Formats: sequence, C-alpha cells, structure tokens
Amino acid sequence: MVGNDAHPVFRELLPSPGGEVDLAAAYAHPVGLDRPWVRANMVASVDGGAIGPSGRSRDLSSSADRRVMGVLRGLCDVVLVGARTARVEDYGPVKDRASWAPLRAGRPATPAVAVVSRTLDLPDRLLTDAPPHARTIVFTVASAPAGRRAHVARHADLEVVDGESVTPVHIVNALAGRGLYRVLTEGGPHLLAEFTASGLLDELCLTVSPHLLGAGAPRIVAGGPGTPGAPEFLSVQSTPVRMAHLLTADDALFARYVR
Repeated sequence: MVGNDAHPVFRELLPSPGGEVDLAAAYAHPVGLDRPWVRANMVASVDGGAIGPSGRSRDLSSSADRRVMGVLRGLCDVVLVGARTARVEDYGPVKDRASWAPLRAGRPATPAVAVVSRTLDLPDRLLTDAPPHARTIVFTVASAPAGRRAHVARHADLEVVDGESVTPVHIVNALAGRGLYRVLTEGGPHLLAEFTASGLLDELCLTVSPHLLGAGAPRIVAGGPGTPGAPEFLSVQSTPVRMAHLLTADDALFARYVR
C-alpha cells in the first residue's frame, strides 16, 4: 500500500506483520490507568542524531511523523516540554483538530502545554494564546526573575518549586494533582535525560527518520554527570525496555518501547 503526504499509510512490522494500522489503537494508553503515565515522543536519524542542520528536530520530521505526533497529542492530557525546546521549535498552544473528537471524549478539546524553565524566557504566544480550557502550565524555581514571574503568572498557571531545580517528581506529582495523568513529553534531550534517570519514563515512541546526519549531531538524550547545568541526580544507567510495536510509513520506522 502506498500513501501520500496527506494520508501516509502505516504498516505493522512487529509483533505481527500485517496491513494498515489504526494509530489510535496502536498507541492507546493502558486500560484502567490509575497513575501518571509518562510517554516520550522523539525523532532521530538512522545514525542517531536528533537535531538537523537548522538546529531543529523538525528537519527530521515528515508527514508520517507529524501524523503520529498528532495522534499522541490527541491521546494525552498534557504536552510537557523543556524551555529551550519550546524556544527553538517555537512552541505555541496545541491546536484543536476535528479528528480528535473520539480521542478526547469527556476531556477538553485540546491538551494543555506544560513547560519547565528556570529563567522563564518563553515564547510569548505559548502563554498568551492558550485557551481557557488548556492554560499553559509553567514550572520554575523561586530564584526565577521576579518580573518574568509576574508576567507568566498573568497569562499561565505558574508552579514555583523550592530548591535549585524542578525535578521529574515535582512535575509528575503536580500534573497528577490536576488530574493530568497521560503525560506526553516532547523533549528536549536534557528533560528526557532527567526523566530517564529518575525512572519515571514509562514509554518511548521513537521515529527513526530516513536521514544521515554524520558526526556531531546531539542524541535524543543529552546531559549527565559533568555536564554544565545538569542536575546532580543524573547518572549513567541502563534502563531495560521492550518493544511494543514497530510500524513503517514513507521509509521511516515508528518504534514504541515500554519500560
């Protein structure tokens, strides 16, 4: 089966090779979810690079990758992102899609965006353009600039954490307190490293993009002991995962790994 840019066709390779895939069913959350579930969605080249020539991950994206991202956003309660990624990728509030109606039955039309930032240097539209039902949630520390804190608090829900850094535990607990259990993090690599090190990442959805970037391109997980600005709790470790499925569309691979 051959798709097109508007409607790429996804086929399952593993665990059971077959025909066209229903993405909403393939990426459905566990049934009866009664605790926070943190899912990451990342893209990488075939040689492991996560950022393209322009400095953005979108260089590696495609219509098929954007289709998966759309389904994952439709399924989640909140999209979580680090401040640098929000700036580089020019994040705004998640836009409503008519196709999400069956995915979001009984929930707001769009998920909120939550962002983590020490300096509160964020795209203004991420704060000011968010709809009332999905106000942006901003996690920061008490030492954040007072002027920026006041500005953010006028337009978004501000969560101020005591201490020098916002940890994954702070984030997950605060989101769960708001009833936001299905957490979709879209990076960046440092935020993903923190969730991996904390043991709070339940699932990784990885698009393997048909590109070669060569040496020097950052990976989907970055930072660690000795990295400037890296939290003290980061450590090198191995986290076993199992492959839940492997799909293909338009020469890209779409792997779903569960911890």
